[in-house]
Amino acid sequence: MAGLREQHWLKPDWEPGLTIAQLSLPHLTAHGLRAAVIDVDRTLLPGRDVTLPGPVSDWLVDAGRRMQLHLFSNNPSRERISAVAEQLGVSFTSGAGKPRRGALRSVVRDLALPPEAIAMIGDRLFTDVLCGNRMGLYTVLVRPVRADGKPCRHDRVQRLERAMARAMGAPSI
Repeated sequence: MAGLREQHWLKPDWEPGLTIAQLSLPHLTAHGLRAAVIDVDRTLLPGRDVTLPGPVSDWLVDAGRRMQLHLFSNNPSRERISAVAEQLGVSFTSGAGKPRRGALRSVVRDLALPPEAIAMIGDRLFTDVLCGNRMGLYTVLVRPVRADGKPCRHDRVQRLERAMARAMGAPSI
């Protein structure tokens, strides 16, 4: 249960310093994960485009063979998030309201898996990691992605979030 976690709510379970396209799927499945709830903006796509970078698309196709996938975005544009989800043939939630848990509760219920079998993958501590940790999911913090699928070198928002999390007592973020 999320409230019983021994870690700080802003500390991800796994922070490999990689983009989603570089994540080890065997690492995820070895942890018993059977589904992934994935942020869209800056986790899968760098900007306002809806075409996934090749390496990101390849990773998602491979991941979809191994686990259930659900795109989960705070972006209010149902049209945009739907366009991304359609490329993969997966379900999605737009306007999710992270870090609030309401929309995520519905997704967890629909996945019909225990929270510990679900990963929350995203690039933000104060939305993705916080929301996932509050629900007891396995949280993965990734680097924001560029158009070529490689890591964004200078991400001021993630740096600011890390500094704020450390100030709030989160260990070694």
